[in-house]
Amino acid sequence: MTKKSIGIVLSFVALVCIRVQAQRVTWTADNGNGTFTNPLFYEEFSDPDMIRVGEYFYLTGTTMHSMPGLPILRSRDLVNWEFVAYAMDKLDLGPAFRLEEGKNVYGRGIWAPSFRYHNGTYYIFSNVNGQTTQKFTATNPAGPWTRTPMKCSLHDLSVLFDDDGKVYVVWGYEGIRLAQLNADLTDIVPGTDRLIIPKGSGIGEGAHFYKINGKYLITSAWYMGTMRMPAARADRPEGPYEYNQAISIDEDFGLMKGKGLTRERKITPANPSARGRMSLHQGGIIQTTKGEWWGFSMMDYNSVGRLTCLSPITWQDGWPYFGLPGNLKRTPRTWVKPNTGYNSKPAVPYDHNDDFTAAKLKPIWQWNHVPVDNKWSLTARKGFLRLHTLPANTFWEARNTLTQRAIGPKSSPAVKLDVTGLQVGDVAGLALLNKPYAWIGIERDAKGFAVAQFNEHTGKTERAALTGNTLWLKADCDFLTEMAQFSYSTDGKRFLPLGEPFEMVYQLTTFQGIRYSLFAYNRAEKNGGHADFDGITVHEPHPRGLMRPIPYGKQIRLTSFQAQTGLAVQANALASGRPATFTVVDMKLGRVALKTGQAYVGVDRDGNTRLETVTPSAAQSFQWIETPTGELVLMSLATNRFLRIDPTTQKIICDSPGPLPDGSDGVRFVWALANK
Repeated sequence: MTKKSIGIVLSFVALVCIRVQAQRVTWTADNGNGTFTNPLFYEEFSDPDMIRVGEYFYLTGTTMHSMPGLPILRSRDLVNWEFVAYAMDKLDLGPAFRLEEGKNVYGRGIWAPSFRYHNGTYYIFSNVNGQTTQKFTATNPAGPWTRTPMKCSLHDLSVLFDDDGKVYVVWGYEGIRLAQLNADLTDIVPGTDRLIIPKGSGIGEGAHFYKINGKYLITSAWYMGTMRMPAARADRPEGPYEYNQAISIDEDFGLMKGKGLTRERKITPANPSARGRMSLHQGGIIQTTKGEWWGFSMMDYNSVGRLTCLSPITWQDGWPYFGLPGNLKRTPRTWVKPNTGYNSKPAVPYDHNDDFTAAKLKPIWQWNHVPVDNKWSLTARKGFLRLHTLPANTFWEARNTLTQRAIGPKSSPAVKLDVTGLQVGDVAGLALLNKPYAWIGIERDAKGFAVAQFNEHTGKTERAALTGNTLWLKADCDFLTEMAQFSYSTDGKRFLPLGEPFEMVYQLTTFQGIRYSLFAYNRAEKNGGHADFDGITVHEPHPRGLMRPIPYGKQIRLTSFQAQTGLAVQANALASGRPATFTVVDMKLGRVALKTGQAYVGVDRDGNTRLETVTPSAAQSFQWIETPTGELVLMSLATNRFLRIDPTTQKIICDSPGPLPDGSDGVRFVWALANK
């Protein structure tokens, strides 16, 4: 443990308060100025599917082995969402779903749902590994929802209610199949199953099936090599189809591919040169009541999980390209909110904090597998979550582990734990559920209590003595560096690091990002005592689309990221050199003009730049955007491309489709106030 890392840990202390009196500040996509910043939620929401019913948009996504599953969110503006309900409370299809008999369904369960509405009924179709596809129906999205197992298993399906009364389904990986569904939508009509898109066409999985202006459209995802979104269209549902290999490709907002895990369980370092492996993929399109088209898709955001993003759609040659004219297939991380006729206030669907005083758990919580209902309680002790310990060999096998999605780019879950009820063999605490996983908590043996921190990857356990019956536990998680540090406190004020920093990765065993978890189990092969959790807070130091506010009206200097030069002025022209001073002029909607003297930085349609003494308009305006790691990128409203200093020629040009993960293209800038 270095002095620097200890200082980072202790810096959070003043911000931690376990008893939650009000909802804390959390990541919000709405910037409050008419724009939004991707992702919509800085927490996992994978395999999204969306519908519009009247003025409302509804969204659901994959929840794998977590219960309850299939969250339903609602929005009027596509940016600010509220939680409505879960379509599924539990999915108990045998011992593996209950973590019994040494079995589990990690990385399985509910995935890639198809969300539809037809004639007053809401439908969600979702496949389950080793089972048939499950159909969920309701007349109100708030429920109740009815689950009906179908008689077939359809991988990554998408359902289309055609205007002739027929109901079609497409599904498959690489090769895409089509069939007609029967009247009760539980099986394929015999003789209708056919291959409509063969293997080798470049059309992948994760299909979304639409009929738009008489054309049948399938969007999908491709994972081999560069991740992308291909599409196919036809005049008839059975084809023949023509293909577009990418309506969205290469958009990663400049985020590099993070740490990985080999088959030998070795952690590999982040790879900035792995271009195309983080791109937006697997999603669909939707139209507002005002006629605008928008795309939704997900992006692998490393160990925090797969996140949902929103993209403006530009139709060209009959194809719905994600992106803007002049920069098709690329999504701006920050852009103007959709025109839906509603100007919703900034809002989020979940509160990550919980003081456990309510009659039921907040919607942010999900159980790891099916819970044992009589072994947990919110009423046994007012204001506490009580988890009774059940026998398990490790945290991985522990039942009644309560989880919530981690939230980026940085966050620190902290819990207060009363250990009075623990018995010999019991272990309880705060974990980062993943593979590998890590936790900090309390162990009780015949000699008494000890604070312990376990790292599954290294196999190491660090311990410290415990005095008293109450303990505070915390994990400081940085999803940009993918490092976490555990710490504990006996007074809620001074936190002490315990154990080495933990490396976080995204992996396919759980097929989820990191999940903050409260757990209690017994190693002595018996039912033990209980752990009482006295609330949780999740602190977020960067909950906005910009880590630093736009310095409107101030003078700044722009230095090229990873270089000594910057945006300079030489002989009344733009050049690369010692950074000049620019005044940041507010052009509204998160846009700026850069003024030096009496001139403004301008961009023509070919991306050439110059200084212009004019009244600033679109040609002199830039969307002020940050990369996920906080560097500034400037997107011209004239070209919808990004300003850069060419590393080879040192020319100032506005031709980049977006920042590269390794920062080698000269697109990123670091700004500083001129008087500092």
